Amino acid sequence: QVQLVESGGGLVQPGGSLALSCAASGSIFSIWAMDWYRQAPGKQRELVAAINSGGGTYYADSVKGRFTISTDNAKNTVYLQMNKLKPEDTAVYYCNAKIRSSDSSPLYDYWGQGTQVTVSS
Repeated sequence: QVQLVESGGGLVQPGGSLALSCAASGSIFSIWAMDWYRQAPGKQRELVAAINSGGGTYYADSVKGRFTISTDNAKNTVYLQMNKLKPEDTAVYYCNAKIRSSDSSPLYDYWGQGTQVTVSS
C-alpha cells in the first residue's frame, strides 16, 4: 500500500505565501508523476500543477507565475510553493501521485487526504 500525507495548509492574507508538501510512503517502486489539485466549494476538482519523473512541469493558467511545483525524489515528496495568493485560490488542495509498486505492476493513482488553504483578510 501507498500513503500520501500532506501538510502546510492554513489561513493567509491576500498577497501572502504558503508552502504545501506531500510525502509518499509505502510500497513504491517508481513515481511517474506527482500533481496538486484543488477543489473549491461548489466547484469541480481542478489540476493546479504537475511534475513528472523527468522534471517536466505543468501549471494551470490561473496560477502561472505565482505557484511553483518541485520534488525531492530522495524523500518521495512533492512541494507546492504558493505566492501572491488570491481569495480565489481558497480551496482544499489534494496531492496526487501515479506510482508503480513493482516493476511489473501498473500505474495506480493515489490521493492525499487534502489540506485546506484559505486566503482571506
